[in-house]
Amino acid sequence: MKITMIELYHVSVPLKHTFWPTWIPGYPQTHNRFTLIRIVTDEGIEGYSAGTAMGREREGLGDLLGGYLIGADPADIDRVQSLLKQAGYLGWRNFWIEPACWDIIGKRQNKPVYELLGGKARAVAVYCSTGEMHEPARRVDELLSMRERGFKTAKLRIKNNELKDDIRHISVIRKGIGNRMVLGVDANQGWPVSIVDRPPEWDLKRAKEFARACYDNNIEWLEEPLDSRDYDGNAALKRASKVKISGAELNYGWDEIKIMLEKDCFDVYQPDATFAGGIGQVMKVIAACKKKKRLYSPHTWTNGIGFYINWNMVLADKGNVLPLEYPLEEPSWTPEFREGIIEPIIPRNGMLEPFLRPGLGFEINRKLLRKYGTRFFRLTETGLKIKVIREKGLKAALNLKKRKESVRG
Repeated sequence: MKITMIELYHVSVPLKHTFWPTWIPGYPQTHNRFTLIRIVTDEGIEGYSAGTAMGREREGLGDLLGGYLIGADPADIDRVQSLLKQAGYLGWRNFWIEPACWDIIGKRQNKPVYELLGGKARAVAVYCSTGEMHEPARRVDELLSMRERGFKTAKLRIKNNELKDDIRHISVIRKGIGNRMVLGVDANQGWPVSIVDRPPEWDLKRAKEFARACYDNNIEWLEEPLDSRDYDGNAALKRASKVKISGAELNYGWDEIKIMLEKDCFDVYQPDATFAGGIGQVMKVIAACKKKKRLYSPHTWTNGIGFYINWNMVLADKGNVLPLEYPLEEPSWTPEFREGIIEPIIPRNGMLEPFLRPGLGFEINRKLLRKYGTRFFRLTETGLKIKVIREKGLKAALNLKKRKESVRG
């Protein structure tokens, strides 16, 4: 089996209401944007994946990927991982593409990807993961409404300039909802963004003080309280904290997360397979967490396709009892707009029933893709050959072909 065609799409789904993500303080998000890849094999099997995007920043990605992926075997995940890593040396983070190969493998074997990874179909509890910081009284009302809809756990966001205001935020909310919900807090300090507002970046002292406040307010976990590459700082915080510390959502795959595991940075590791090394590398993280008796619960705040990819990872992780992150911030970030070009994912009474479709589990709605997507790149085997001949000349192209064939042989 080999890859014979690659297509890339800009997808931009307009939101009905402006979304104000705490991880980009002060930024009004009006669209859900991502890059969609479609990979086709010589057997006619299609694989899809998506990488979150700010806009059209991947405009030139196709020219880079063609020479790496056309002709590669999508079932050889180790080789695909190596090729994507090589294609990223000059700056691109390309591991979001790897799940498309798993989509192909699953469809070829007529099995969901989680089954290929040793998992089985089961219902999964989800937690309501908010994305904005609302006034505490308002958030209390919203959380109580979510509790009535079956959510037993929720995650808050904090992004105040002063520590005292962050502590007041969680204190008022905990007092308002009592013990009716399990709460976590995301500080969004792992990869701080300051393109609009410039709130302070936390140091270890502030993180320790806030962790103590979390413990006093019966907060279950504190997420990304320090820079994601401050390995020593995160490890020191974990040793000092009485609440679970979590992170590693966007770190650059196994190469970085293995250091975190060695230094014991977190109680809960949260790699998102669309950022942190793809499915293959996240499986290494899951195995290491079991060995070191640490927990795994993936980040899922991307889009519906990214959610499916990480949902597969949880289903593949036998014995995982943590609820899966379910991004929801009404009225702006809701299933219809989060999923965009696939069927909305909607839990019932705080639970998601397992999907049984082969591959990653979703189906692209072609009508919605035409509505929200624009194809900006398409390359076939023949197209790549013509491109190489034009750029290198016929003789050089033939020599390259012969050399690659001899290596494969």
